[in-house]
Amino acid sequence: MNAAAPRAVIADDERLMREQLRARLAQTWPELQIVAEARNGREAVDLVAAHDPDIVFLDIRMPGLTGIEAAREIAQLPRGADACLPEVVFITAYDEYAVQAFEQGAVDYVLKPAERERLQRTVDRLRERLALRGTPDEGGGVPLQRLLHELTARLEPERAPPRLQWIQAGVGSTIQMIPIDEVLFFISDEKYTRVQTARVEALIRKPIKELVDELDPAQFWQIHRSTLVNVKAIAEVTRDFRGRQIVQVKGHPEKLEVSRSYAGLFKGM
Repeated sequence: MNAAAPRAVIADDERLMREQLRARLAQTWPELQIVAEARNGREAVDLVAAHDPDIVFLDIRMPGLTGIEAAREIAQLPRGADACLPEVVFITAYDEYAVQAFEQGAVDYVLKPAERERLQRTVDRLRERLALRGTPDEGGGVPLQRLLHELTARLEPERAPPRLQWIQAGVGSTIQMIPIDEVLFFISDEKYTRVQTARVEALIRKPIKELVDELDPAQFWQIHRSTLVNVKAIAEVTRDFRGRQIVQVKGHPEKLEVSRSYAGLFKGM
């Protein structure tokens, strides 16, 4: 990323709102490059995949995918181990009570209409977070997946998915019901997801991006695009010779790599 020329995608189904936000950003952050504009959530995901921006501005209420649903898909887009998730800013007409959920630091928000003073505070925070990328002080705060769940529960309760309590998985020639609390971690490849407990290794066809929406985000943290780990099962987090964070799980010898996008989960490491 070129710190002097950050890049952004704007997504809003209202053309006038996109134009207003672009104009306000030109005033408050002249060097910011708006590389694409989306008219709905699906376009937003596709444009982020195509342009790999540093920041994405997402209207919460959009046709197709909502802004929150688009953010979930963006978080699961393929990216290199050292690549970062884009900073997420939600565009919302919700009142101050509703936007309290945004104050936890993983994402930011802009209230409609985009007033210059409020947008300047958002810009200042974005500049700071971009400047911290790759430093020991990067990240912290609430994991993005957990915050997105909390936002859905508060702003769109009808869309909040039910929590998984059991995993039905193949173990050899049998099907076992594995309680979620016994799972140490999930690791996906192209076709299957491995379910690992202290005693059993099993396979399921459900991908990580679906599990993220169905598991309790306070219990299972995503530490890599292909890995979810049970927070209660983490024994320690260390760094290898390349400086990458490595999670050691209780009761199992496997070491799990934390990708750069999720390094902020273990702030101060």
